[in-house]
This record gives sequence, C-alpha cells and structure tokens, in this order.
Amino acid sequence: MTFVLPGALVLAFVITLIEMTEVAVLVLALGAEEESLRHAATGAIAGTAVVAVAALLVGSAVSAIPSEELLVASAVVLTGFGVFLFRSTLRTYRQTQARPIGGPPPPRRAPVVHFAGGFTVGVVEAVETVIVLIPLAAAGQATAALVGALSAGAVLVVAVLLTHERIRKIKTPWLKLGATALIFTYAVFWAGEALGLAWPLGDLFLIPLFVAGVVIVRGAIALMLRPPSRPAASAA
Repeated sequence: MTFVLPGALVLAFVITLIEMTEVAVLVLALGAEEESLRHAATGAIAGTAVVAVAALLVGSAVSAIPSEELLVASAVVLTGFGVFLFRSTLRTYRQTQARPIGGPPPPRRAPVVHFAGGFTVGVVEAVETVIVLIPLAAAGQATAALVGALSAGAVLVVAVLLTHERIRKIKTPWLKLGATALIFTYAVFWAGEALGLAWPLGDLFLIPLFVAGVVIVRGAIALMLRPPSRPAASAA
C-alpha cells in the first residue's frame, strides 16, 4: 500500500502551483484582446493533458524530451503572438488618442493562433512540472504527487475563474500594454534558458524583465504615435 506523505504532497502541490501559475498568467495575456479566453485556455489544457498522458504512459521517458527545443518553439510562438498583440495595442492607443466615434471593431486574431500559444505554453510548463514530480513517483510517492498536482491545478482553475473578469475590466490600453510586455518577457526568458543562460534570481528575474518590457513597449508605442515633424517653412 502506498501512503501519502504530507511533505511529498506539499512539495508536489507547490511545484505544480508555481509552474502552472505561469500558464494561467500567459493564458490571460494571450486572451487580452479577445472577448473570451476559450481558445487560449483550451490550448493550454490540451498541451498540459498531452504531457500528463505521456507521463502516465511512459513515465520517466518524459524527462528525456529536450527542453531546449520546447523552450525555443514556445519562445518563437510567443514572439509571433507578441508582435500581433503589439500591433493591436498600438491600434488601441491610436484609437484612444483620436477618440473615434463608432467605426468597425478591431480585427481579431485567428482562434488557431491563441490555441497554438496556449498549447505550447501548457506543454513547456507541464514538462517542467512532470520532470520534478517523477522522482516523487519513483520514490513510491506517486499518490502524493498526483494528489498534490491535481489539487494545485484545481486551485489555479478556481483562481482564474474568480479573477479573469476583474482583470479584463482594466482599461483596454493598459491591459494590452501589460499583456504585450508579459508575452515578450516570457519569450525572452525562455529563449535565454534555451541558450543556456543562468538568469539571476531564477524565475524571480521575470519581474525586472517584465518591468523592462513595459518600459520598452510603451516607449515604442510613444515613438510610433509621435506626429511626423513638419519641414520648416522656407524664408520668403
């Protein structure tokens, strides 16, 4: 009989919560310009489910997946989506600046783009989670690992359901600015990890990266919103 040790359960819960919180945050960012998080969330759930099923079927073989390739793929997808979202953010700031009355709604990105972004994020974080949880299972604490992981997943789902509407009530320009910066932040962070960089402070380095991302994105928007300079009138 396999007993659930409180320490192993807590470890599994904390690790899963930390890793999968990044998925929840990025799903909110990916869906910043959409009326619903459905496509991004479905992609994240599908990516996580694929890794979870693989872990149940082949166990430790999941740890053999080259994480560098996953990180590169996810960084590329996030960068592409970040470019799309930056254009949407710039368009929103222009509309706010011009204060147009009426007009057609801004174009939406294809659902497959949101799904792909959510899927790659789900796969990357789920693989990192599984790699850490596999030793617990190998040590006879498979039940603790499973209970802890499922509990953390349930907590995150409830948290997103309770907070996503409030988050989406933030003024659209600010929401899109933060989402764009956040997506580029993770793209840079994961690309750096794929290149073997050891970020100072580990995952906590995401905070200064995000701050820098906000400054850079807002600065780029300000430059692109600046009216073109007019040539000086020639002397009579």
